Amino acid sequence: MLEQIKNTAAFIRQRIGDFEPEVGIILGTGLGGFADKIEAEKVIEYKDIPGFPRSTVQGHAGRMIFGKVEGRRVVAMQGRFHYYEGYAMTQVTLPVRVMAQLGIRCLFVSNASGGINTSFRVGDLMIITDHINLMPNPLIGPNIEELGPRFPDMHNCYDKALIARATAIAEREGIKLQYGVYVGGTGPTFETQAEYRYFKAIGGDAAGMSTVPEVIVARHMSIPVFGVSVITNCGLSDEAGDHEDVQLQGRRAGARMEVLFREMIKEL
Repeated sequence: MLEQIKNTAAFIRQRIGDFEPEVGIILGTGLGGFADKIEAEKVIEYKDIPGFPRSTVQGHAGRMIFGKVEGRRVVAMQGRFHYYEGYAMTQVTLPVRVMAQLGIRCLFVSNASGGINTSFRVGDLMIITDHINLMPNPLIGPNIEELGPRFPDMHNCYDKALIARATAIAEREGIKLQYGVYVGGTGPTFETQAEYRYFKAIGGDAAGMSTVPEVIVARHMSIPVFGVSVITNCGLSDEAGDHEDVQLQGRRAGARMEVLFREMIKEL
């Protein structure tokens, strides 16, 4: 795996020259519009990157964008990979490993999720304060000491200083924020109401099918993480889930998330 990571990173370095990203950004379902606001210097399609899987989900463009946001160098993934697409966890998390090799010093993650907390409303932005992992752990298997320790600590895996900065920016910009625990499941089925009640009972506030493996791998490499979920549906309601509506709600909330990310990157 280490050889694959280094080979992929070396290929990308050949394409981007001396550009060294400071911030990695992963954009989830319906949230790819932020990538269009980046002052792009280089765009690489996933299909052109050796070892990268293909993004097969509608709403995920499938490309890495290298450029600037508020003068800071960033690399953004416009679309991610999911376990439910049939990829191994090493493939799902490969981009985070590669971004670390390229030099990122913090990781921003976003996703579309179903609300569990009954005080949440469709379109809310939830700052992820913690997670519950119901997927296979991406660190299962031989540990590569060069990447991180065998038993990495997951306390405070969502950086408290970044959360505090987001709170201050939101107050200044008039952006309403929610805070909560994200439950990561395998998908691809939307959760049953019984599963949502279970998630609520074990402490979840929102549920989705991504993000957690990426965060675990980032923390394995001691990279600070900031995460946002866009609440695209209310899981405990009687309304059925619909992927097109998830994308729509993600796009509608994207403008507020863009302001939050942009201001946070400016202040790093």
